[in-house]
Amino acid sequence: MPTIPDLLRFLYGPRRGDEAARRLLARLAAFRREHPNLRQAPPPRQRLTERDAVLITYGDQFRAPDEPPLRTLHRFLRAHLGESISAVHILPFFPYSSDDGFSVIDYRRVNPDFGTWEDIKALEHDYRLMFDAVINHVSRQSAWFQGFLRGEAPYTDYFIVVDPKTDLSQVVRPRPWPLLTPVETAHGVKHVWTTFSADQIDLNYANPAVLLEIADLLLFYVARGARIIRLDAIAYLWKEIGTPCIHLPQTHAVVKLFRAMLDEVAPGVLLITETNVPHAENISYFGDGHDEAQLVYNFTLPPLTLHALQTGDATRLTAWARTLETPSEATAFFNFLASHDGIGVRPAEGWLSAGEIAALADRTLAHGGRVSTYARPDGSQAPYELNITWYDALNDPARPDGHEVARFMASQAIMLALAGVPGIYVHSLFGSSNCERCFRERGYPRALNREKFAYHDLEAQLADPQSRPARVLAAYRHLLDMRRRHPAFHPQAAQEVLELHPGVFAVRRGEGREALLALVSVRPEPLRLHLPAREGFPPAPWRDLLTGKLVNPTDVEIEPYGVLWLALDG
Repeated sequence: MPTIPDLLRFLYGPRRGDEAARRLLARLAAFRREHPNLRQAPPPRQRLTERDAVLITYGDQFRAPDEPPLRTLHRFLRAHLGESISAVHILPFFPYSSDDGFSVIDYRRVNPDFGTWEDIKALEHDYRLMFDAVINHVSRQSAWFQGFLRGEAPYTDYFIVVDPKTDLSQVVRPRPWPLLTPVETAHGVKHVWTTFSADQIDLNYANPAVLLEIADLLLFYVARGARIIRLDAIAYLWKEIGTPCIHLPQTHAVVKLFRAMLDEVAPGVLLITETNVPHAENISYFGDGHDEAQLVYNFTLPPLTLHALQTGDATRLTAWARTLETPSEATAFFNFLASHDGIGVRPAEGWLSAGEIAALADRTLAHGGRVSTYARPDGSQAPYELNITWYDALNDPARPDGHEVARFMASQAIMLALAGVPGIYVHSLFGSSNCERCFRERGYPRALNREKFAYHDLEAQLADPQSRPARVLAAYRHLLDMRRRHPAFHPQAAQEVLELHPGVFAVRRGEGREALLALVSVRPEPLRLHLPAREGFPPAPWRDLLTGKLVNPTDVEIEPYGVLWLALDG
């Protein structure tokens, strides 16, 4: 396994690499002295268990008069989730200028509109915290970029300046607008690299000073309570003109460097990579299972689950899920369906045809959503992301059929049954619909899925057991509470995806007497299954963990969009 000096020499050559290594190793030694307690960590298999589930939420998701939103978030978690989740991913809670937090002005301050570092520390007492490292780019309002505009050292080399005549046709583009943005500086107009927007200026990692700044930032986050660090948009980190500028060897080397650094000073802190790309590219960030991210977002799961429930056919989802494996017991998938972004469809490439992806996009538009595109190398546009809430993606708001909540919970049960750690976007707790008002006010499609809650109004809805938010939250908590009690749901427990019926997603988890069979119908009509006796599943009575009812394996009845978690009785 390459050492920290090896990685830095690979990135910067012998002279600059050795100097960067000297500085970084000195910083790591100081951090170890300052935080000796962080050197203690459980074995890899115990760092994540069946008791782990992560809530994904904005720091100001819940708003109440005269209370910092981070404190209101904590109040909501205590009142309505308790131990049903173990961790909270607080989306960027720093001062920002756009993209709901992902254009960071100051990496080291808590947005004063959200609260303080003390509020973050209070959350840490009850939950493991995931912080965002939004390190591909910074806000054009940041001190670093303002220093660049003024021509001040050291910031003159913190960003990537490119002659606009340069051939950049090979660069993979996740957005349809120009890659370079002209800016007026003290030394005239310069064109800077902006992968995502004109307000998000890419950092220049070819400059070792930038990498060292970010390495120190990650240590700062660990000291402030981060136990999982999300590497946002990491695939685009390193730029080399004449290449696609995605997944470059240097990018993987940077991830390896961060992993080696944290293993040295805080081995209990986990890295998670966010790479909304086709499956084989996505899982490359596991590395060899020991040298890159411990967690990788399972980006192919959302579009294939959506396809299964929209078509009533789980065949594609089943075929893909049968391929899932991780390279070591130190790694796991981060399984999710909804997120603060839309539903990425590029990860379905190779599993769904272009026509099937187009059908997902058409259904999104019919359900009141929007479809974002990306530019192919030939300049044509293709679907990149479905901008819609997960509930409305599954259910037509204009044509209710009575199965809405059951269909929605079936999708969540698929995600919760798969090997890995579940990530639950806050809107999935309530079955939220599209926020057209948010879209009109903010003007960008992702706003449809980013509504914030007036806390007291939400409380009133949750107090009514017949309301959709109350029904969904109760059903979700039941699934989570059952999941955390059963060792078959450990991220490393055995998994076998079964082909039993096109209308059913079936996965066997665990082994021996602790084995469990999860069955989820993706169809609106009742189904009957005959489950053949097999090793580990003798033809004895099984019990559904969710209802407590006995089930005869020779004649299993599944209700429309029904969910069964079957364990051997006794």
